Amino acid sequence: MYVCTDVDYREGGTARAAAVFFVAWADAEATLERVAQVRGVAEYQPGQFYQRELPCLLAVLKGQLSGLQAVIIDGYVTLDTTGRPGLGQHLYEALGGQIPVIGVAKTAFQGSPHAAHVQRGEAQTPLHVTAAGIELAQAATHIQQMHGPYRLPTLLKRADRLCREAP
Repeated sequence: MYVCTDVDYREGGTARAAAVFFVAWADAEATLERVAQVRGVAEYQPGQFYQRELPCLLAVLKGQLSGLQAVIIDGYVTLDTTGRPGLGQHLYEALGGQIPVIGVAKTAFQGSPHAAHVQRGEAQTPLHVTAAGIELAQAATHIQQMHGPYRLPTLLKRADRLCREAP
């Protein structure tokens, strides 16, 4: 089983984290969807984004880790060629280094030429893929294989929509 995740921040220090679980890379529909409301979310601090988002991701994944083969996040695993950890690396470590994490970013992070560029659909702008616990080329291939005719894979887009639309 695989999972796409995303987080939407709300007023009052709360957030909604979404997890969209699926069985095969080409799946068009989820087998399970979860939303977790998280209170007491840290304020955004430049360079410390993971402190804000990591607790949200861990909350929505709680109790769902058995048999999980990879977590896909909206963002970077590593931030530069030296391996400076981003959200995905912190998540990988929080999961005990046992579950691969694939980061899919929509924008290039300054100093991130190490990311694999994945072209999907007819989009002119690539996705920027980074990974921990899995070879980068394999991670990029998996993102390329995901369902959907557009730049963003269907289930990654579903995670984004789910956390934004959750009541």
